Amino acid sequence: MKRAAERFQENVGKVIVGRTDVVELCFVALLCEGHILMEDVPGVGKTSLARAIARSIQGSFHRIQCTPDLLPSDVTGVHFFNQKTGEFEFRAGPVVAHIVLVDEINRATPRTQSCFLECMQERQVTADLETIPLPRPFMVIATQNPIELEGTFALPEAQLDRFLLRLPMGYPTSEEEIELLHRFQDSQPLEVLESVLTTSELADLQAACRKVFVEDSVRHYITEVSRATRGDSSLRLGASPRATLALQQSAQALAAIRGRDFVLPDEVKELAIPVLAHRVLLDTGASVHGLNAISVIQRIVASVPVPVD
Repeated sequence: MKRAAERFQENVGKVIVGRTDVVELCFVALLCEGHILMEDVPGVGKTSLARAIARSIQGSFHRIQCTPDLLPSDVTGVHFFNQKTGEFEFRAGPVVAHIVLVDEINRATPRTQSCFLECMQERQVTADLETIPLPRPFMVIATQNPIELEGTFALPEAQLDRFLLRLPMGYPTSEEEIELLHRFQDSQPLEVLESVLTTSELADLQAACRKVFVEDSVRHYITEVSRATRGDSSLRLGASPRATLALQQSAQALAAIRGRDFVLPDEVKELAIPVLAHRVLLDTGASVHGLNAISVIQRIVASVPVPVD
């Protein structure tokens, strides 16, 4: 598992300069077959990261550019009448792929956003009462620009809860940006990127992650962190039981790729913000006093006793 994670991170690192922490968490999401929400400004490599992930696992990749006139059928696919055969056939939409990049998801209308719920949770699409399973593994990487909000539709809490992780790309350091100029001066590394895993190998790794041992005291710690968000005065909506399960699954994956077959509280603390921060809602008073979801989760994690045995 650790060696597979190292190969994956090294391979994606041929395209993405720096941000090893983000690449590591992307592999965590792959192992959990979870979805990622990336909130950041344009031009920091979100699309390149998604394509590099798809190439690294020998998976198919589709990109959906969200606009207000995008329809659910543009995403899931439609049935059409084939005049040659005299029968209706299903033409799959771009969501039918291993890795799907949903670019600027908050520019799509709520009607279109809702069509992703079934895809992300049940790994299937329904068109004209026919249910079509999606390929496995299946991961949605959705992006949204947190700066430009005109003409956007905020994601509802129910859909945010479907994302395993929310990750920022961030700007590169000066040294990383210089390395970026060198690397992309004469060629496009993404075009020659080779796979280091197959989808069947990834499926085996996913099954192995679910067997990583979680001691009862660590499981209790995960539960207490999640439950503490529900009673915090700064939050009007705490983390759901789905979030509790996501925190355990991601901690199992992170422990596995670091070469251990058991989870430590350190993994839980490290993953609390990317797993929980987008699943909670701040109280109005907390927003007025300059608090945000990240600072509240940090305070909660610091206040919950850590198991030491």
